[in-house]
Amino acid sequence: MKEQRWLGDGEQRAWRAFLEMSRRLDHALTRHLQDEFGLSGADYTILVTLSEAPDERMRAYELVESTDWEKSRLSHHLKRMEHRGLVCREPTDNARSPEFCLTPAGHQAIVDAAPAHVAQVRKLFFDVVSPTEAARFTATCEKILDALGGTPA
Repeated sequence: MKEQRWLGDGEQRAWRAFLEMSRRLDHALTRHLQDEFGLSGADYTILVTLSEAPDERMRAYELVESTDWEKSRLSHHLKRMEHRGLVCREPTDNARSPEFCLTPAGHQAIVDAAPAHVAQVRKLFFDVVSPTEAARFTATCEKILDALGGTPA
């Protein structure tokens, strides 16, 4: 039987700091989107993804791939966004993979929210670290993502 390799003090500190930072940063950014624009973090993810797609539209399977969400989660969330008038569902020649697009309200929501969201990201992340620290952090994240394999979301 292989001996368990527990985390050393420095490793434990790094891991817990990463988890705490990720949790608190996600909470702060999500809270800002909700309070200022009535959008959840999931709403924002979908709006950004669609806004960056050609003609602001994507097939459902493409959204699953780009968000790295479970199909059922995406389906339920898109239905809620559709009811709120942020996205529309359009049939395609493949009934199992409809196309989703931004509505004018969805387009306006991302136009309104994106500048304030970027300002929050800058305030909470990039204004806190130096360009050198940001570059090292990026390299570290990319190294871990490579080790995880698969296509990044």
